[in-house]
Amino acid sequence: MIAIVTGDIVNSGQYSSAAWLPALKEVLSEKGQQPEAWDIYRGDEFQFKTSVNEALDDAILIKSVIKSYKNLDVRIAIGIGEESYSGGRITEANGTAYQHSGRLLEELKSDKQTLAIRSGLKEKDEVCNLLLRMALSFMDEWTTVSAETIAWTLRNPGASQQQMAESFNIQQSAISQRQKRARTDLVTDLLVFYKETFKELIR
Repeated sequence: MIAIVTGDIVNSGQYSSAAWLPALKEVLSEKGQQPEAWDIYRGDEFQFKTSVNEALDDAILIKSVIKSYKNLDVRIAIGIGEESYSGGRITEANGTAYQHSGRLLEELKSDKQTLAIRSGLKEKDEVCNLLLRMALSFMDEWTTVSAETIAWTLRNPGASQQQMAESFNIQQSAISQRQKRARTDLVTDLLVFYKETFKELIR
């Protein structure tokens, strides 16, 4: 089982792609080589292959990185399943993971929702997507500061508040307030729940 993550930038026309594209490429480049493991197409759409275990972490990291730019957001569909054909480009590959992800992204556009998961396991999908919709009530409203806080946290697992304060060059007490506003604790709990829910699919 693999995860295919397909997404597009919301409000991309408000910025030149030179503003946000390097930040997106930096995240995607960690997933492997372009265009086999990831690619960007049509200017503001992207797709990448990842493990089931890391899929939601990757999606929320991208959301936080993109929302670090004022008024930008990203729509992301996570498809979990098989890969039946792997071509030289990820956009030419096929399988249930690709089908779930591609179709789900189109549904998200219609539903005006920014993040969802589809594995074909109906009960698991329903529970996870309910929690995601609840989490999006605050994730969609992250300020640039909150988004930067989440991005740093996901990139530095296990780091202390003091280390974070030194990185941002602010007081540790300010970090605590930033984490509360960003709801870092709920994001962490959501990621743990996701991994537990799909643990039998994680290799």
